[in-house]
Amino acid sequence: MIGTWLAILALALVAFAIAAFMLRLPRQGFAVFGAALLFGLVGYAWQGSPGQPGSPKQASTETEAQSGEAMVEARRQLFDQARPKPDYLMLSDGFARRGQFADAAGLLRQGLADNPDHLEGWLALAMALTGHAEGFVTPAASYAYAQARSIDPSNPGADYFLGTSLLRGGEIIAARDTWGRLLANSPEDAPWRPDIEQRVAELDRMIANAPMLQR
Repeated sequence: MIGTWLAILALALVAFAIAAFMLRLPRQGFAVFGAALLFGLVGYAWQGSPGQPGSPKQASTETEAQSGEAMVEARRQLFDQARPKPDYLMLSDGFARRGQFADAAGLLRQGLADNPDHLEGWLALAMALTGHAEGFVTPAASYAYAQARSIDPSNPGADYFLGTSLLRGGEIIAARDTWGRLLANSPEDAPWRPDIEQRVAELDRMIANAPMLQR
């Protein structure tokens, strides 16, 4: 397994060298290209299993289940755990925890048809749709995030998770703007402000050092 990771790191260094010296990547773009490689390695470490034998389909299923479990738990932290949740949300969470995002989204759509003002339901739907699209924010997911935000603009969930998904998808400016909007709508004493301020500052530095990202 160590050998596999060394090979991955070596490949990343080779890719950087080719871009920097053979393709003559501008020096200002070094930071962004290096960050892209780093995000790729981190994503592989989070979702992949280098050096682990077995069926690719089974490995994919296990990864989706782990991602679904983390997704559900992260969302639930924003809401009162003692407050009863509707049956459709509980059932959809069960599917999401197993990585069955399409089934989870189907249940959420049915439930929201009768409960259109359910903030957590819209947020769960947005995250399930994003999970089903392997991390990409589809138009349907964007709509669900917007619905969650309109119901309660003071809840950070919609913009926090939307920004996270956009960044993972390589949409750096969109992620920065989304988190910037979250800061603008957050009280000065909001517990999530320090984390989001740090993320926005890091993205601002990245954008400032990369002319191709500037507006």
